[in-house]
Amino acid sequence: MSTHTIKRLPVDTGVSGWEAISIRTAPVRLLDGNVTADWLIIGAGFAGLSAARRLSQLHPGDSIAIVDAHEVAKGPAGRNSGFMIDVPHSLSSGEYSVAGESATSQEIAQNRFAIAFAAEAAREYGMSTETFDPSGKINAAATERGMKLNANFAKSLQSIGEQYELLDAAQMQEITGSSYYHSGLYTPGAVMIQPAQYIRDLAFGLDKNVSLYERSPIIELSRTGNSWKAKSYRGAVNAPKVILAVNGHVEDFGHFQGRLLHVFTYASMTAAYSHDEFERAVTGKARWALLPADPMGATVRKISSNGLSRIVIRTKFTYDPSIQVTLRRVAAVAEEQRRSLDARFPELKSTPFEFSWAGRLCLSHNSAPAFGEIEENLYSACCENGLGTVKSTLAGVMAAELATGSHSRVLESFSRTPGPSRLPPKILTKLGVNSVIRWQALRAGREG
Repeated sequence: MSTHTIKRLPVDTGVSGWEAISIRTAPVRLLDGNVTADWLIIGAGFAGLSAARRLSQLHPGDSIAIVDAHEVAKGPAGRNSGFMIDVPHSLSSGEYSVAGESATSQEIAQNRFAIAFAAEAAREYGMSTETFDPSGKINAAATERGMKLNANFAKSLQSIGEQYELLDAAQMQEITGSSYYHSGLYTPGAVMIQPAQYIRDLAFGLDKNVSLYERSPIIELSRTGNSWKAKSYRGAVNAPKVILAVNGHVEDFGHFQGRLLHVFTYASMTAAYSHDEFERAVTGKARWALLPADPMGATVRKISSNGLSRIVIRTKFTYDPSIQVTLRRVAAVAEEQRRSLDARFPELKSTPFEFSWAGRLCLSHNSAPAFGEIEENLYSACCENGLGTVKSTLAGVMAAELATGSHSRVLESFSRTPGPSRLPPKILTKLGVNSVIRWQALRAGREG
């Protein structure tokens, strides 16, 4: 018999603007009473929902129960910047392309597999272009160092035959309406999603054999014989096989302890505004998406719908192994983001932030996922290393294939990935991570 008691639940601070402006099409259903299923998935984010969709494809007659501690899209899945990126993307280094050509090509192939899986779901479930937009993205440079980073990234892409386009300051101003940026590097393979709407459309588009239970945190997971039992406050699920899709929270289930880094990032979304309020198109085209040339800089997106637009800005990283931050912290970061946004778009100074929030990330020191069969018939699809939309989609699909004994080239290559390496003692990890974050944020400068 194996028993894990979950004594700590993650906390999601602030209201995500993405979730607030998304539409929910089904009522909340709590886990109430005892349920038996062929499969149990814990976590209804990108990994968990992708795993459920893949299980339905592989075993269409099986019953699947998904249990989440929150409502769909109110957790980390509905709090990210919404970039599904195919080309290299690393938060742990000062540049995007850091691996060798072979490893980079393999990563791109895996990312594109995940994007294709998401695109198929978007088509099947009738997602709008505002929810799933294969528009590409721009790495925007606001400093000389940023321009050098983009130049290095361009060389890396060229060496493996990847498409890109370099944009000058005038082109960047035409796109964004801002003179803040010196240059940009456009790559066409990224998809921009409205993350909360995507997650909700995915969750409520799944087959009828999938039962979703929300606001039902798992407080105990145990195995007796060939069956796992997951207990919540008002009910339990019994299933022979379980997929954990809880990202960094997997530590609280007793696995990968001392191997995962819990990091928060922060975002704010403006109130809706009309271009009729201004004498010119102060924020350029209707939709655009900017990553910073320096990974520690500011991610900025513009979205538009029904003649109204909003800007979303994401900045700052903090290391918080407690898996929670305060509203006071979120408010303080929002003040910094206000200054950052005003520097880019001074005409928007009178347009307030309507929403500010924090989002949880999970990283490993060696950028490896927490993946695989971790106990008999218990599978992990966790630790997205800062690119949850794509990496978690991939991990969820791969966990479903692994658990069903399926075979694919993508699973073969993904399964060969080493697990998360062990971290130094907690005090050294805290000092080291905080020092790296501070240094990289300082070095990012005007990119932030």
